[in-house]
Amino acid sequence: MSACVPARADSARTKHVHPPHSPPPGGPRRFRIAGADVSAAIAVFLIALPLSLGIALATGAPLQAGLVAAAVGGIVAGRIGGCPLQVSGPAAGLTVVTADLIQQYGWRTTCAITVFAGIAQLGLGCLRVARSALAVSPAIVHGMLAGIGVTIAVAQLHIVLGGTPQSSVPDNLVALPAQLANLHPADVAVSALTLTLLLLWPRLPGRAGEILGKLPAALIAVAGATAVAALTGLRLPKVDLPSWSSHALASLPDGPVLGLVAAVLTTTLVCSVQSLLGAVAVDKLVAARPALTGRVKRSDLDRELLGQGAANIVSGSLGGLPIAGVAVRSSANVAAGAVSRNSTMLHGVLVVIAALLMVPALELIPLASLASLVMAVGLKMVSLNHIRTVTRHREVLVYAVTTGGVVFLGVLEGVALGIAVAVGVALHRLTRTRITHDDIDGVHHVHVRGQLTFLAVPRLSRVLHQVPHGADTVVELDGSFMDHAAYETLQDWQKTHTAQGGSVDITGRRPGTRISEPAEVDGCRCRPWTPWRNHQCERPSKALAPGSNRQATTGGAPGEAPGGTTTGLNTPGTTGTPGTSAATGTSDEPPGHELARGISAFHRNTAPLMRRELARLAREGQQPSQLFLTCADSRVVTSMITSSGPGDLFVVRNVGNFVPLPGEESGDDSVAAAIEYAVDVLKVRSITVCGHSGCGAMQALLGADSGGARTPLQRWLRHGLPSLQRVAADTDTADRNRDPDTADDRARPRLAGRQPADTAERLCLANVVQQLEHLRAHESVARALAAGDLELHGMYFHVGEAQSYLLAEDAEGGVFELVRETSPTA
Repeated sequence: MSACVPARADSARTKHVHPPHSPPPGGPRRFRIAGADVSAAIAVFLIALPLSLGIALATGAPLQAGLVAAAVGGIVAGRIGGCPLQVSGPAAGLTVVTADLIQQYGWRTTCAITVFAGIAQLGLGCLRVARSALAVSPAIVHGMLAGIGVTIAVAQLHIVLGGTPQSSVPDNLVALPAQLANLHPADVAVSALTLTLLLLWPRLPGRAGEILGKLPAALIAVAGATAVAALTGLRLPKVDLPSWSSHALASLPDGPVLGLVAAVLTTTLVCSVQSLLGAVAVDKLVAARPALTGRVKRSDLDRELLGQGAANIVSGSLGGLPIAGVAVRSSANVAAGAVSRNSTMLHGVLVVIAALLMVPALELIPLASLASLVMAVGLKMVSLNHIRTVTRHREVLVYAVTTGGVVFLGVLEGVALGIAVAVGVALHRLTRTRITHDDIDGVHHVHVRGQLTFLAVPRLSRVLHQVPHGADTVVELDGSFMDHAAYETLQDWQKTHTAQGGSVDITGRRPGTRISEPAEVDGCRCRPWTPWRNHQCERPSKALAPGSNRQATTGGAPGEAPGGTTTGLNTPGTTGTPGTSAATGTSDEPPGHELARGISAFHRNTAPLMRRELARLAREGQQPSQLFLTCADSRVVTSMITSSGPGDLFVVRNVGNFVPLPGEESGDDSVAAAIEYAVDVLKVRSITVCGHSGCGAMQALLGADSGGARTPLQRWLRHGLPSLQRVAADTDTADRNRDPDTADDRARPRLAGRQPADTAERLCLANVVQQLEHLRAHESVARALAAGDLELHGMYFHVGEAQSYLLAEDAEGGVFELVRETSPTA
């Protein structure tokens, strides 16, 4: 197994901190566990203990097998796995698979199957195919989990009612009427109490509820039901933990070879997919935490497979259930503030201690209480949020087929059905293309919905030839793919149609969708940025000959808003850009009407694509995630450099990105009001102060005279004097030291890897740091910072380099680090 783990690339460059033949200085390193890891381990242990027993009960395995799997998952998978904060153990998603195996082959053979599944996982980890498992459609994964949840809930319902579950969902449904007619009041009462505590405990009101809510609801529900059952003397089945000396271990598998191979593959698939998806989810939870006491590395999915494989080998050998990453315990571990894998391992140690020392207390737990707990977990696996998501992405059929297949046929059969349906849906989408033709006010609209492949070329050609010669035409491409055959068909028709005196306007949903390259007109070639300046080109003054035509791009180059177009302009009778003479091609708009042309382009190209999203924002109101305070410089486009859209940022712009101190005579209530509104009303989670290179306000500060502020601009620039004083103080200190490597010089704000290019850039950086200090002086900001509800960030945008730098939180004096490019999936 160790051969599968790559050696460190920098092992050859390891430096000795002491002579190679002398003992290391000082004593051995002491093993320390962070306090956050201890508290997180206790929280996870309190959740894992009842759930492990409940899942063992649901599978029909010995109850001790659940404790073995929980301990091994915490210690072995926690130590070897590639996701430090993921907690592994017996998972509800494995309940149906394990129950089927126990029924078919017996418990000892099921343990052997678990061992072989672990070996298969080790092989997959060595082959580094972990990322390939994530290619499975989320609709299939969610459908599989939903089907397993339904199966669990239906089976455990019989135990809740005081009976015994059948072997399959149809059998359980058939036996349910008879079970309802023969209720056991004691079991039903304990189950109802457990579900009530499980539901109401997290919703306790007031300060007491806030304190008590930190205790896991699962533990409180089971403990409360156990206490009531013991105090009232109810006679009902309870947990029976036999002596560890009689605990059943794995034996050689006994059964048909093909059946055993299918069982191993099924266990491997479910364990691996659930663990890998759980690791990805844990990464997202860790990244979303507002503050970390330590850095947690991103998951190594191949190493996670190795850890899960080793844990399954050990668990199966010791007579434990199959192991996978568990969402409930992992999310509790992250929420409790765990910072390393020590929390996962310590939780496993606590399970071992409980299994050895708490047997008398565990044997007081009613089986009905554990069954109702597991039933609630199974129902939660049918997530309404997942159903809404797959419906929105038009994959509800895949979800439904997978769920039904798992419920009525089995996990492996249900997943296979889901994959087959997903492939069929993908092929259907690729081949299904809808092409319509409408005549609206003399303009012919050809709308193509779907992917344009060679299969759609006959229909596309037939519809295009229905357009009369010389007509104004708009071709709307509502898809993301066009193959070569469709491209040539559309291009050939466009050339023929424009040659016959018609005009063609081709629009697409994706930025830059167009058929032909923008033509160069008298040296003006449209560029993919700033539409006013480069896309709204002035038309040449010369007249066009009657019947002639030309191609011009209006707002369709790559990088502009969605809906790039290629328009054929012809004379006479053409309909081109508003304000352009059709007869002469000259612009008859007065200077300064770029605004109207830009708005017209927005209405034509972008508004149809944005209208639904803007309508939603209009209904729900704005809920921005952060306040972005930057300079009014026209070169700083906030939505472009942050890749944000409507509703994402609450933006405040002013000359110099100043934050006036509150209470000053020359203060500014507009900026303070925006800050108060963003923090107290909009509840933004962060505030970013963004400066930029070549700032005119900073240059004005450096060249300002001491004659007093006479104009509004000069009075406003007073808010930058503290930044100017900061730079002057740093410069004086450096001049006295005469050493560029002194601590005082390093404390000055700078860019990572280099010093500021000149005094103006140094002032820009210092101004960002200074305005962050001004922000902390505002009452609303100080209050939110103290409560931990707000973060402050500094940012510097270098216009010439088109690169952004973020102020490092832990760097002395203020170091702006370059934001590195990452892949979209990182």
